[in-house]
Amino acid sequence: MNTGSAHRLPTSVVLRYGVGQLGAQIFRDTPAVLLPLFMTTMLGVPAWLAGIVVLIPKLWLIACDPLVGLWSDRVKGTVGRTPFLLFGALGTALGFLSLFLVVGYPNPWLAAISVCVIFFLASTAFSIYSVPYLAVAAELSPDPFERNRVMVLRMIFGSFGVLVGVGAPQLLIVHFGGGADGWHAMSWILGSICLASMLITAVGLRGVPLIGVAWVPGNLFRQIKVVSKNRPFLILLSASFLSNIGQAASYTVIGFVFLYVAQAVWLIPLYILVMASSSLAAKPIWLWLPRKIGKARSYVLASIVWIAVTFSWLFLGAGGDEMVHLPWGQALTGEHLLILLRSVVIGVANGGFVLLALSLMTDTVDYQRRSTGAANEGVFAGLFSAMEKLAFAVGPLLSGIVLSLFGFQSSTQGMITQSDGALFGILLLYSVIPALMQILALVVFRKFRL
Repeated sequence: MNTGSAHRLPTSVVLRYGVGQLGAQIFRDTPAVLLPLFMTTMLGVPAWLAGIVVLIPKLWLIACDPLVGLWSDRVKGTVGRTPFLLFGALGTALGFLSLFLVVGYPNPWLAAISVCVIFFLASTAFSIYSVPYLAVAAELSPDPFERNRVMVLRMIFGSFGVLVGVGAPQLLIVHFGGGADGWHAMSWILGSICLASMLITAVGLRGVPLIGVAWVPGNLFRQIKVVSKNRPFLILLSASFLSNIGQAASYTVIGFVFLYVAQAVWLIPLYILVMASSSLAAKPIWLWLPRKIGKARSYVLASIVWIAVTFSWLFLGAGGDEMVHLPWGQALTGEHLLILLRSVVIGVANGGFVLLALSLMTDTVDYQRRSTGAANEGVFAGLFSAMEKLAFAVGPLLSGIVLSLFGFQSSTQGMITQSDGALFGILLLYSVIPALMQILALVVFRKFRL
């Protein structure tokens, strides 16, 4: 295949595509990280029930994402994918804002039901945006390394999304007074950023030429039957599903780790900043390395590094001797420095295998085009997105069950003292469990061939 400059995309197109991931990452990560914390510390919802609240909308997306993909494939030739991006962006931002607006529910059960309904509608809107958005990545260029370049730029904006969506919320909540006022202000600010970035992509991609090939007619079941014959896609889909369950479980408890185990919730923004910065700095590596050893081997290498550092969280503690002071006077202990060191390695490795999984997904779509002369990019993107979202529902549910089994106690008054068993359960969810899931992912991925 020609991988020269003939298929090189203008940088402006890559940027206009990539910026949409900023808002998409905020919606993907902020509820995953903060919604269980919001429900268990502000609404009094038990941890196990909070996991179910997140699970139900994700289960719906198993059907919704492929249906959106099929729908967008069918109308691509007449209206393109822009209407999906536009209306999906508007609905996603409105849904995000609504999630954290109300705290005065009469009881935890009504709170859980209300949040579940809001998250259901918001997730549907995000599906309408995210599935065509991923499909476009497979349609921008026939060159696999150009598609990798597209994904690198997308993940750069995704790193900023992690920084904003995971690192900034706690600061914003505290800055605006904590409690309900803090949560409200945070949701307005992040919701606005989410809307602006996603609209830039929706509007900016109008008129950009996409690869035009025949599409396979038929209903969703026929589409799935066609996709099921693409062995590389199925292997990658299975590996990514296992990997994402572990990722989601760890995302769910990141606030718990810093609040209860490290006892340094103030460190979260710095932790995220360091991780996002290292991820950004490492992006040239993930442009260069796949050209040298291939995308699949690069994925394995990034995964092994991530597994090693993730296991080390099991030995996290609190306190310790002060080692250095930050410019604003905050003291860092040896334990804090180890946390930041982990964040550097995680930023490099996690950014690598997440990026490469998406890049390899576009390669499996291209494999379908070359093998059969037709590929319904939206259906491929819908199935891949559906399994990712299912994993990010199973992860919080798993976290809720583990936390409850190990004795975690919910409240309506913020942080309360937890037992040693509860603290150990939090550490398992941030170390052993995600690392084991990534190992399982590699076992499946070893059969991947293109």
